[in-house]
Amino acid sequence: MQHVLLSIHVLAGIVFVGGSAVATSLFPRYAPVADPEPGSPRNAAVAAALHRITGGYALAGIIVPVVGITLALVQGRMGEIWIAVAMVLTGLAAILLAAQIHPRQREALKEPGEVRPLKRLAMLAGVYNLVWAVVVVLMIVRPGYTPAA
Repeated sequence: MQHVLLSIHVLAGIVFVGGSAVATSLFPRYAPVADPEPGSPRNAAVAAALHRITGGYALAGIIVPVVGITLALVQGRMGEIWIAVAMVLTGLAAILLAAQIHPRQREALKEPGEVRPLKRLAMLAGVYNLVWAVVVVLMIVRPGYTPAA
């Protein structure tokens, strides 16, 4: 059972978290602006698709922490610090995506404006991706973990 849970956890993380991470990173490049530079890759249809991917994959990505917590419970690891830190960071990433990134994408699609807000959106996407990178490192290194004898 643990192997199945771990497989679902990792595969869902790769597909859903990875997909939302890529979509958030690419969105600022394609988001429409009021005065695009000649030859700019700006494309409202592409940006709209990336916005849908960001939201859809984020919703589907809920499976990652749910299965991760289930796995930690089955393995009796809920008390380990690396699990707690990973859960806090996962919550932070979820809040960042739900409260900042996704709404700002929606606004950028509604009302094309200046490039400056898109730079902030790109920065937020970078922070979102960095948080997930730290979670992945925690899952690999597992600081404080001591194997059972």
